[in-house]
Amino acid sequence: MNYELINTPVYIVEEELLRRNLQLISDVARRTRSEWILAFKAFALWRTFPIFREYIASTTASSLSEARLAAEEFGAPAHTYSPAYKDEEFDDIVRCSSHLTFNSLSQYERFHQRAAGCSIGLRINPEYSEVETQLYNPCAPGTRFGVTADKLPKQLPSDIHGFHCHCHCESGADVFQRTLRHIEEHFAPWFPQIEWINFGGGHLVTRKDYDIELLVSIMKDFHRRYPHLKVIFEPGSAFAWQTGPLVSQVVDIVEDKGIRTAILDVSFTCHMPDCLEMPYHPEVRGAEIVTLGDINEKEGAEPPTFEGIEGGCYRLGGNSCLSGDFMGYWRFDHELQVGERIVFEDMIHYTTVKTNTFNGITHPSIALLRTDGSLQLLRRYSYEDYRDRMD
Repeated sequence: MNYELINTPVYIVEEELLRRNLQLISDVARRTRSEWILAFKAFALWRTFPIFREYIASTTASSLSEARLAAEEFGAPAHTYSPAYKDEEFDDIVRCSSHLTFNSLSQYERFHQRAAGCSIGLRINPEYSEVETQLYNPCAPGTRFGVTADKLPKQLPSDIHGFHCHCHCESGADVFQRTLRHIEEHFAPWFPQIEWINFGGGHLVTRKDYDIELLVSIMKDFHRRYPHLKVIFEPGSAFAWQTGPLVSQVVDIVEDKGIRTAILDVSFTCHMPDCLEMPYHPEVRGAEIVTLGDINEKEGAEPPTFEGIEGGCYRLGGNSCLSGDFMGYWRFDHELQVGERIVFEDMIHYTTVKTNTFNGITHPSIALLRTDGSLQLLRRYSYEDYRDRMD
C-alpha cells in the first residue's frame, strides 16, 4: 500500500501476517501436544481478539487489568501470574482467572485459601538463563522472580497443581533444550506431584530460523518421560512477530558537527522504548544501518561525520525533549525530504503495550490492514487521552 497517503504516525497490524503466525503456532501446539496462549505483556490489541479466538483458547495476564481484559474482551479466564498480588485486587483477579501462579511461598501462604476455583501454580527459578541483556534476564543474581529448588519443601502443598518457569527472551529451540535440562535437574523430583508445567514466554517459534522440528522432538521426549504433565507455552512476541510496521514521517532535518538528524513525528522513548532499552534495532524500509565503526574508519573523525559516505546518511531522531531520543545512523539511497514517510518494520510486539505520552507527543494511531487490502482504523488518540491520564 502507499504509505505516503496515510496520516502518521500509525501502527499497522497486517491481518495476513498475523494469521500466518497464528496458524503456525496452532500447528506447533498440535504437534507438540501443548497449549500455546497469548501473553498480553507483548500484545494486547483487543480489537484483534476475534481473529485470535479462531486459533487459540486462552491468554496470560500479569495484573488485574490484564486479567480483566482476558475475561471481558478475550472471553476466557486468564492464566495469571504476578510478582506480587495486592490484597485489594486479589479477589477480582481470582474472578478473572482459571490458573493463578504465585511468585513466592510467602505470597502463596498469604493468598492461596482465597484462590478457590483456580488451578494454583508456583513460579520456579532454575538459576539458568541465556538471556544476555540483564534488563530482561529473570534468572540474574538477586532476581525477584521465582522459587529456587533449595527453598521448596519435599512435599508440595496439596493445592499446588503446577509449576511456571520463564527464562527465555526471543530464544530458539536449542536454548530451550539446554534450559530444560536445568529445569529437570533441579525440579523433576516434584513433577509427580503436579499436573501442569508452564514454560513461559520467549519462545520465538515464528522466527524464520526457529528449529520447529527440534522443539517437536524435545516435547515428544518430554511427554514420554512425564506423560501426566500438561505443557503450556505463553509467548508474546511470537504471535505478533513481523506482523506490521510503525509508519512515521520526517518533520525536519537538522545538522550539527557534520551529523544530520532527521526528526520524525514519533519518539523512540515514547513509541519504541525497546530501541533504547534492549537496545533493539528494527529494520527501516529502504535504509541500512551505518555503524559508528564504519564512519570512523572512513573519516577518522571524532565525533563522527557523514562526509565522504555515499548516499543520504542520517541519524533518526524522535520528536521529544529527551536528548537521547534518537537511534543510530542510517544510509538511504537518496536525500530525505520533509514529509517523507519513514517505515519502521516489525513494530507491533512490545510497542503498542509500552508506549507513553511523555511530552504530550501525538500518540500513533492503530490500524488493521485487512486481507482484502482495506485499512481499518482501530484507534486514534486525542488530547483528551493525554489529559485524562492525569485526571
